[in-house]
Formats: sequence, structure tokens, C-alpha cells
Amino acid sequence: MFGIMAISALSFLLVAMFTPLLIWTLHRLRLTQPIRSELPADHQAKRGTPLMAGLILLIGIAISMQFHPGPLMLVLCFTFLMFSSVGFLDDFKKAFWQNPSGITGRSKLVLQFIFTGIILYVLFQSFGLTSDIELFQGYYLQLPMYLYVGIILLFVVGSANAINFTDGLDGLLINVAIPTYFFFFMISDKPEVQTFSLVMIGCLLGLFLYNIYPARAFMGDTGSLAIGGSLSILAVIEKVELLIPILFFVYFAEQLSVILQVWYYKRTKLRLFRMAPIHYHFSLKYGWSENKIVIIFGFISWVSVLICWLIWKYLMH
Repeated sequence: MFGIMAISALSFLLVAMFTPLLIWTLHRLRLTQPIRSELPADHQAKRGTPLMAGLILLIGIAISMQFHPGPLMLVLCFTFLMFSSVGFLDDFKKAFWQNPSGITGRSKLVLQFIFTGIILYVLFQSFGLTSDIELFQGYYLQLPMYLYVGIILLFVVGSANAINFTDGLDGLLINVAIPTYFFFFMISDKPEVQTFSLVMIGCLLGLFLYNIYPARAFMGDTGSLAIGGSLSILAVIEKVELLIPILFFVYFAEQLSVILQVWYYKRTKLRLFRMAPIHYHFSLKYGWSENKIVIIFGFISWVSVLICWLIWKYLMH
């Protein structure tokens, strides 16, 4: 345990030390965040903030592979890298051409489905992943393989994008994702999962120093999609599919607000929320500061993790 904690601390220190260099480099290359015109005025002031700071999280991948190499760690790192590469393509187009749209949504989804399919194939073939869903201790729901794979494909890609939606305020995603990684550290008996989860927590804490309001850099989709993909695959590896609606509550609330906003507007030409994702709604309607939203959403994430841990410990484990 002490060894894993030391590796996590090392991750924090390295990210904290090297992020300023990355920020300087992004500034020099003029790879900065374009801001959508419809966002509130306080967000317009963020124009020119370096984008793609999520690249610094690759330090965590290097550390994880160095200190705990193995097939499962390779899968986790591959997942992180593949989803990060999709985000990088999107961020680079945004920053280089100063186009807030990035690459097309269809391109992002196709790449994510391809990578997720490869990862699931490896998990089924080499790590004994089954189509059983644990309902509670000793009782399982066995789904046909094709149905389970279809559901998990949609879950991983959908969750990765839901987590991506959460990266809309300074420090928000980091503050919400740390508890989720901590949950997987607590419940796993796999050293690779424990190491990867704590290393990512250390990296996120290091980046948080520069991403907290007012952010000196944004992680961009390079970081947020990587976080989303890795957290989703961790849920599959640990077979806690039934807990996902609670564990990912904040992420799904963000994504659902966007879906409802679009659906309601198409039907009524009115807006259900002042702006979606829902964190903007709290800012515009109730005047909550960024820090207040980040703290409250982070608290909700910790509560979700506690509820899931209690269910896992007393009903499923």
C-alpha cells in the first residue's frame, strides 16, 4: 500500500512540476481555446487559454507502465491513450484553426466505437470477461453475449462523452473524477487497477493546481475523453455495471441535460434550461460562481461513491 501511495505522490509531483512547461509550449505554439459565442461573458474572457493540457496526464501512463507492467495495465493504458488521441485530434483542430467545432461528432463516435470494440475483444479473449451482470451477492443476470457487448459498447462510448460534457468549468471534471477513480481503487483486488487509479488521482491533483479557477490551462478533450474512456472500462473490468447510474450520476446528469435541452427545443422552440450542460444553468439562472458549482458537484460525486461502496460491500461483495 505504501508503495502505491508513493507512486501516486510521484505522479502528483511530476505533473505539478512539468505542467508549467507544457503551458508555456502551448502558448508559444498558439494552441489556445476558442470560445463559443453563445457562452456567458465570463467564459469569453477565457479565450486564449492554452488547450490540450491533458497531454500532461500521459506522465501517469508512463509511471503506471514503469512501476506495474502487465497485460491488464497495458489494456488500461491503451484505453487511456486511444481515447486521448481522439480528443487530441478534436482539440488540435479547435486550437490550430481557432474553430470551436473541432472534428465532426460522427468521426469522434466512429473512432471511439472502434477502439472500444478492440478493448472489449481483448478483455473477452484474454481476461475472461463474461456477459454476467451481478445483481447482488451470488446472483447474476446472464445476458446473451451479443446483447451484453452491444450494451457495453453503448455504455463505454456514451459514458466517455458524458464525462467529456462535465469538463466545462475550471476544475470541474477533475473534482468529480477523483472520487470515481478512488472508488475503483477501494473495491479492486487487482494491483494494476489499484495502481492505475491512484496514479491518475495523483496526476489529476497535480493538474488541478493549474486548472482550478481561474484556469491557466484547459485539459481539453485530450484529457476529458481519456478520463471518460478509462473510467468506463474500469467499470467493465470490475463488473459493477449495476452501480453505474449512481456512480456516474454527475456525468449522466450533464449528458441528460443536453439531450433534454435539444429534445425540448425541437418540440417547443423553448429552452428547458438556461443553457446545457446543466452546470451552465446553475451559473446563469442562480448566479452560482464556478467554484461553488465545482465544490457542489464534487461533493455529489463523493456521495455517489459512498453509496456505491456501501452497496458493493454489503450487497454485492
